[in-house]
Amino acid sequence: TRAHTHTIQNCLFSRLCSGSSSSMIAIDNKIEQAMDLVKTHLMLAVREEVELLWEQIKELSERNAQLESENYILRTLRDRD
Repeated sequence: TRAHTHTIQNCLFSRLCSGSSSSMIAIDNKIEQAMDLVKTHLMLAVREEVELLWEQIKELSERNAQLESENYILRTLRDRD
C-alpha cells in the first residue's frame, strides 16, 4: 500500500542519513586527530627552534660582553699614549 511504501522510504532515508552522519562523524574525528598530530609536531618543532635561538642569544651575549671588555681595554691603552 501507499502508506506502507511511504513508511519504508522514510525508514531507508533515515538509515541513509544516520549512516552518512556517522561516517561524517568518523571523518570529523579523523580530521581532528590529524590536526592534533600536526599541532603536536609543530609545537615540538617550535620548542626545538626556540631552544636553539636561546642558545644563540646566550652565546652572542657572552661574545658581546667579551668584545666590549676588549674594546674598553684597547681604548684605555690608546688614550694613555
